[in-house]
Amino acid sequence: MIPTGQDSLKTRSALEAGGKSYTYYSLEKAGAQLGDVSRLPFSMKVLLENLLRFEDGTTVTKDDLQAMADWLKDRRINREIQYRPARVLMQDFTGVPAVVDLAAMRDAMKNLGGDPQKINPLVPVHLVIDHSVMVDEFGTPKAFEDNVALEYQRNAERYEFLKWGSQSFDNFKVVPPGTGICHQVNLEHIAQTVWTSVDQAGTEIAYPDTLVGTDSHTTMVNGLGVLGWGVGGIEAEAAMLGQPVSMLIPEVVGFRLSGELKEGITATDLVLTVTQMLRAKGVVGRFVEFFGPGLDALSLADRATIANMAPEYGATCGFFPIDERTIDYLRLTGRDENRIALVREYAKAQGMWRDSTTPDPLFTDTLDLDMSTVEPSLAGPKRPQDRVRLSEVDELFNAELEGTYKKSLESIRCPVDGEDYGVANGDVMIAAITSCTNTSNPSVLIAAGLVARKARALGLTRKPWVKTSLAPGSQVVTEYLNAAGLSEDLDAIGFNLVGYGCTTCIGNSGPLAPAISKAINENDLVAASVLSGNRNFEGRVSPDCRANYLASPPLVVAYALFGTVTKDITKTPIGQDQNGKDVFLKDIWPSNEEIRELIDAHVSRDMFQDRYADVFRGDERWRSIAVTGGDTYAWPANSTYIQNPPYFKGMTMTPKPLTDIEGARALALFGDSITTDHISPAGSIKADSPAGKYLNDHEVARADFNSYGARRGNHEVMMRGTFANIRIRNRMLDGVEGGFTKGPSGNTQAIYDAAMEYAQQGTPLIVVAGKEYGTGSSRDWAAKGTILLGVRAVLAESFERIHRSNLVGMGVLPLQFAEGENAATYNLDGGETFSIDGVVSIEPRQNITVKVTRANGETFDIVARCRIDTFNELEYYRSGGILQFVLRNLAA
Repeated sequence: MIPTGQDSLKTRSALEAGGKSYTYYSLEKAGAQLGDVSRLPFSMKVLLENLLRFEDGTTVTKDDLQAMADWLKDRRINREIQYRPARVLMQDFTGVPAVVDLAAMRDAMKNLGGDPQKINPLVPVHLVIDHSVMVDEFGTPKAFEDNVALEYQRNAERYEFLKWGSQSFDNFKVVPPGTGICHQVNLEHIAQTVWTSVDQAGTEIAYPDTLVGTDSHTTMVNGLGVLGWGVGGIEAEAAMLGQPVSMLIPEVVGFRLSGELKEGITATDLVLTVTQMLRAKGVVGRFVEFFGPGLDALSLADRATIANMAPEYGATCGFFPIDERTIDYLRLTGRDENRIALVREYAKAQGMWRDSTTPDPLFTDTLDLDMSTVEPSLAGPKRPQDRVRLSEVDELFNAELEGTYKKSLESIRCPVDGEDYGVANGDVMIAAITSCTNTSNPSVLIAAGLVARKARALGLTRKPWVKTSLAPGSQVVTEYLNAAGLSEDLDAIGFNLVGYGCTTCIGNSGPLAPAISKAINENDLVAASVLSGNRNFEGRVSPDCRANYLASPPLVVAYALFGTVTKDITKTPIGQDQNGKDVFLKDIWPSNEEIRELIDAHVSRDMFQDRYADVFRGDERWRSIAVTGGDTYAWPANSTYIQNPPYFKGMTMTPKPLTDIEGARALALFGDSITTDHISPAGSIKADSPAGKYLNDHEVARADFNSYGARRGNHEVMMRGTFANIRIRNRMLDGVEGGFTKGPSGNTQAIYDAAMEYAQQGTPLIVVAGKEYGTGSSRDWAAKGTILLGVRAVLAESFERIHRSNLVGMGVLPLQFAEGENAATYNLDGGETFSIDGVVSIEPRQNITVKVTRANGETFDIVARCRIDTFNELEYYRSGGILQFVLRNLAA
């Protein structure tokens, strides 16, 4: 999207780089008129440039620019700005419903008498299909081919729809299945660090590469000096269609790194430490920017690992500035030399270049970490911020087992491969090298291969009950593992390639062996998983694994050999070699020098250039998908994957006026840390669930249920799965796990069934919750499912950033208890009736009264804060949602 701004500060300037001429908006010239901006955090400089480029006197004013400079006075300022990212990144789980919405908007535009072609991305959009592959087959040379074949078989309707979208919409490209994880493809290929576009006058404009993504780990690319973060699908769709991202100028926490990691310590150990520190600090809604001499000791891949987990430490982003490491990585990954030259010259001209002479930026707050103090770690068993020293994993698990689960270490007998093995609480059932975070970094992938090599040489292999898998972030990983001869070693102990995608990290772990699954469930075992992912929330990884630990890839391999988290892996023998001699972790752990030698010898620029030469073409399966349809999509009437959603049904050019919420009932009463995995349907679909019954009614065989993620294009499935997580706990019911509530008559029902009964009665609903409501992935279905169930408002102690925004974007009112108050303050039990006054005249962040009537007739008021934070958000809410707002504007 090219600016047509007024440039009141006259900042347009010329730049020469790589033998070409560019125009850019100079921060130095802006600073001469606004006040010195040289000590702004680098991430804030990116925001300031964005405002300079889009200044139009209306959505972006000179006062906005001045506010960015004035930020330095107190290093915080309460002002709303309109930010326009250069592009949008999607994956298929969130991308399918986004494209469904765009297709539905084209139908609605036609119904309103407008031109359907107006519904078209105005900025580049890249969708990478990475969320659909499942680990059905593992531990064999055919695992990859078998899983890909199953993936295409299950997702034929979805893939045909996405291919239609890539042909029907402008500025919309799809990276086919089997290529890699979206954040790794973004880091290795799509991102340019400095983006360029040609304006209407034919001038080539250079500006920082920025984006929003429909996946919370979009932040990974911050490691490359690219400012980006996750938003809900609905917010991303608005950005595609030319709407700015409305945001408050953020506070920026500086994280100073010094020293170097000790021998044997991995980037995973570092990021788990950083995550724990920043969660304790409290950075929700803030930017985090890394600085200090320690940056020189971090590879670009290490930086990307830290940036990736910004959602886990709660920040909007975790930003690294541009320096020589950035340039080295751009060259390694095959970027054009002219672009590399532009990145260097642009960053230096704009004061965005970091080196040893650069003064530290000024921050709202800071904290420090000497990296030499980082220890080997895991995180778990339920949250990524709960870091555990490797030597204490067994002790803390055993305490959790006895305290929370009221269980012992007693084993049961479980047949595996025709033999009886003792399987116990705490045994590792899944060991997965998975996710964007840790399958993107050569140092930890090479380390995992070396652990496998050393174990293989000693005659060790995985325990027979452990399901092992290797799902790299990109095809380049396979290239360098093959070149180093490490693929053979990984294969030999069961870590065969299973696919290029997120797999186990997002719950696509596939089923355990039937005998093992049966033994776990019949004996109520607390089984464990160890994965190199970024999320370990309850019910996410596998319905059979209650304790889930995040670990580095080499530790994942080690735990597959060890087989349990109930013993200290640092002191207990992992196994015995061919001679019966005990083998310990230190015996198979590679040195930093061994890892570095293999990286230098086998990771090359040619690999990246070859693998990304034709990245959008896909394999023969993708190319053979036939597409029909034109500007509007021919919705298949009987599809259980793709359905025209109801958001625009009966829509007129004038939105309905807001009304107060009268006589609402509580659909659920939740505690703290309810994640979007709890709210949004994810993972497998149970046959006896409302969604399973729907599929059964539509003659879908149980074996073809697929996952909730794969069915995000069908609102009928998704609304039935909202709040249906197997580990969610509704406090309206005592001792009950799963998606249940008290229905209108007081009986226990599935939440979906109760919501439908309330809808038939015309009763609005609210949800009451504790702290950090909506933490986790940027799942737009957590908000979509909420509104489709009839929930008009959510009253919580605090909200996570993305989900709060998504609720507003779907027309749900977020309300926050006053400081220090919560449901317990008022002894709420979910049996009350709620009326919310003042909705008609609501303003951003105002106090609003919730009138509560208990079942015994007692009444009282709760004064809550409206968490519609900006006037832009208020316009969306008044329109019934962000998409309705955009659609009406385009139709007008």
